[in-house]
Formats: sequence, C-alpha cells, structure tokens
Amino acid sequence: MFRTKLLIVFIILAFIALLQGSISWWAINTAVDNVQRGRVASDLMTDFVELASTKQELRTWLNTAIEEKRIDLNERKKLQQKMQDIVSNLEFLTKKAATLDAVRGEITTEDIERVEALNTLKQHLQDINAILESLHSVDNNNISTLVLTDAIEKIFIHDGDNAYALLSERISKERLAVVRERAAADASLTLVSSLALGTTILLALLTSSLALYFARALRQPLAELSDGAYQLQQGNLQHRIPDNREDEFSLFARRVNQMAAELDQHRKTEVAARQHLEELVQARTNELQNALETLQKLDTRRRQLFADISHELRTPTTAIRGEAEITLRGRDKPVEDYKSALQRIVETSKQLATIIDDLLTMARSDIDMLALERVPMLIAPTLQDAILQVDSLARIRQVNLQSDIEDGVKVLGDAQRLRQLFIVLLNNAICYSYEYGKVFIDARKQEDKGSRYWLLSLRDQGIGIPPDDLPYIFERNFRSPSARQHRPDGNGLGLSIAAALVRAHGGHIEVQSQTGQGTTIYVRLPMYIEPHILLEDTL
Repeated sequence: MFRTKLLIVFIILAFIALLQGSISWWAINTAVDNVQRGRVASDLMTDFVELASTKQELRTWLNTAIEEKRIDLNERKKLQQKMQDIVSNLEFLTKKAATLDAVRGEITTEDIERVEALNTLKQHLQDINAILESLHSVDNNNISTLVLTDAIEKIFIHDGDNAYALLSERISKERLAVVRERAAADASLTLVSSLALGTTILLALLTSSLALYFARALRQPLAELSDGAYQLQQGNLQHRIPDNREDEFSLFARRVNQMAAELDQHRKTEVAARQHLEELVQARTNELQNALETLQKLDTRRRQLFADISHELRTPTTAIRGEAEITLRGRDKPVEDYKSALQRIVETSKQLATIIDDLLTMARSDIDMLALERVPMLIAPTLQDAILQVDSLARIRQVNLQSDIEDGVKVLGDAQRLRQLFIVLLNNAICYSYEYGKVFIDARKQEDKGSRYWLLSLRDQGIGIPPDDLPYIFERNFRSPSARQHRPDGNGLGLSIAAALVRAHGGHIEVQSQTGQGTTIYVRLPMYIEPHILLEDTL
C-alpha cells in the first residue's frame, strides 16, 4: 500500500533530520565552548602583558622622580589603581577559565598554575603599594635621591626579578593556550561544516532515490486512471480500469468501474424512459388538440353566458335604483333617519351596474377599452372607503386589516373605477388569507429619478401563488389549483379586471408571492402635480 510506504519514508526522513540536528547542535556547542575558552586565554594573556607594561610605567615614574627630585602623587595613584584593576580582572578571568574547565568535568594543571601565579602577583602588588605609601610621608618637593633609589631596588631588583619572570612565563603559557583553543574551535567548525555537508548530500541522495522510486511506481496506475477518465468523458461507459493490484489506486479504480456500470445502466433506463415519454407526449398532443377544440366551444359559450348574466342582472338593479330614487323623493314619509342608507343603496346599485357592464365588456374581449372620467382627486379617501366596504367580509373571515395611508396625495383618476380596483384587490387578499391572518395596507407617495408616483403596497399572509403560476395570474379565467382548493367559488376575473383598471390610469401593477408565505401586490399610479407647483419645480 502506498500509504504505508509513504509513512515509512517520512519516518526515515524525520529520523535523519533529527540526527542531523542533534549532531549539529553538539558540534556547534563544542565550537562555542572552544571559542569562549580561546577568548578567555587571549584576555588573560592581554592582561598579563598590560600588567608588565604598567609596572614598567611605574619604574619610569620613579626614574622621573629621581631626576626632578619630586613625587607626582596623582600619577602614582593612577598607576596603583591601574595595576589593581588589572589584577582584579585577572582574578575574574582565572575563575571563568576554571568554570569552563569544570563544565567539561576537569580541573587542569594550567588552572592551578594560574591561581598560584595570581596569588604571587597579588602579594607582589601589596608590597609595591606598601613601598609607595611609605613615600607619602616624605616631602614631595625635597625628596632624597637615596630614598627613591631604595624604592626602585626593592620593587624591581629584590622581588622584581621573580615577578618579571613569573609574568613572562604566564604570557608565554597563555599565548600557547590561545593557539591551542583557537585550533580546537577551528576543528569544531570544520566538523560542523563537514557534518552539514554530509547529511545534506545524504538527504539529497535519499530524496532523489525515493522520488525516482515513487515516480516509477505511480506512472502506470496514474496513466490507467487518466485513460479511464478520458474514456468516460468520451461516453464509453463499457471501458473498465485495471484493478488487479492491492493498493489505493486499485481501490479507486474499482469504485470508478462501479460508477461507470451504474451510469451505463441509468443510460439504458433513460433511453427506454425517453421512448416511453415520446409516446406519452404524442398521446398528450392529440388530447390537447381535442381539448383545444373543446375550449374554443366553451369560450363561445362563456361569452354568451356573460352576456346573459349582464342582461339578467341589469333589470333588477335598475328596479332597485328606481325604487330608492322614488323613496328619496317622497314627501309623505319622514326620510331623514334613513336617507343616507338609501343613498348608499343607490351608489351600490350604480357600482353593481358598472361591474355588470365590465363583465359584458370582458366577454367581448375589450376590457382595455373602459371609459374613464379622470379628474384630479385625493386618492386616500377612495382607498379608505374601499377598506370600509370590505371590512365586514374581513370580520366574517376573521382577517385583520392594518393600514398606513398617507393623506394629501392627488392622482388623475376615476374615483368609481379606483374604488372598484381597490375592492377587487382587498377582496382577493381577504379571501385567500388564512383565518386570523393579517392584511397590511401601505400607501404613500414615492419619487424615483425625478418621477413622482403614488405606491400602494397590499400584503397578505395567505396561501401565496406558486412561482410557475405567476406569469398567468392576469389572464382571464385563470385560477391556480391551490386557489381553486382554497376558494372553489371564484371565477378568475378579479386580477384581470384590476390590471386593466391600472393600465387605464397609466399605472403599473406587480405581484410578488411565494407558496404558503403570502402575496404582496404593488400598484403604482402617477401623481397629479398642480400646474403652479410643476412650474415652480421647473424653474
């Protein structure tokens, strides 16, 4: 399995990388230790040389005092402090060198010699300080040459020869230590470079070998998978990818072969289904042709039916109106109590006659030829009147009407036709709502790109309209299956009449709906702008 092989390869590479890192870490630490030891040895040698040089400066100072027969105390103190600082630094470096040797687990003879030499030099420095302090009590401006010469003999002849020899010995040994530690540091750095180069070459060779191995091992299965994919792309579902190996590629090939077999079976099933569907379509076409002829006959009968309904309803409507007018003109009756009621009867009868005329017009296919009496009018009262007329229907169906109507907006319209439009839309919203649902009515003026219009938004929480039926809702007699199920007594004329009325007023109607989530109808009508206001806006 390629997965196991890859895992083994990654483990080997990780082990080699870890080994390389460990060796490099050890070699670098060794080199750093050698560098530090070499730096300490170099500093020790420098300080011993500096101490010898400072002691020589002290001798020069004493010779100058003999010549001038006076002592410069400031210069003496400066040289004393300088030698004291050098000895202190030598003591620090000696301890540091011993610490570095202790880290290695060894205390060398060289460390012991350094300590002994340092103690000797410290004692010699104390003797020098005592001799120099004894000169402090002498008159600086009248000092005896004999006193200064005695001081030189004590410092540089009696004990000085031993101190000078000791300093020379330490300088030589520290110089050898510097050379030795630098050589050790160079050897450590050379070892680091060699290890890095060796492991890099090893990793490069191993990686190249593994890449070559996997390239050869993957070439054939990948070629077989690529060829199989190409055959499937060309539609050759009978092709099968070889799957006789025991690896991931064979497992994938078996899955692809199974998929190809299933696709081939689905294709055969699809061909059979298509043939069956063509037979059904042909049979359905014949049925539709027969249905079309039947519908043409039914349409003729529908037009006749509308004409008959219009004729039959006009007579009783005229009688009701005549009786109401006579009642209103009567002198012998006290008519003030019910005069307004009779007036509404007259208006309702007129609206009924108008609707009947509309039905007759629709039966004659000329709904767009409605005659309107358009005048500047406030549209809010007409909408509110329509809401009052459908309020009883809303209460019966337990639907709550909520309105937000902006006053003072004028349109150029026919009040009677607009009332009919609003009643149709409100009636639809109520009848196709669920019990305890709400109908939201919002009307206000809008402005878009310099165009002013009045926008009515009427949103219900009813059954909604399926997306497939939306393109046909303004066609005459169209009713969706869900509408027939919810309200069997409808006739499919409401929205057709509403669309015709909106077009007659130069407006636009739009419907947005989703099944089960209600319907929103937007009616946009041009606003009427008073001439003087229009002139002011133009100026």
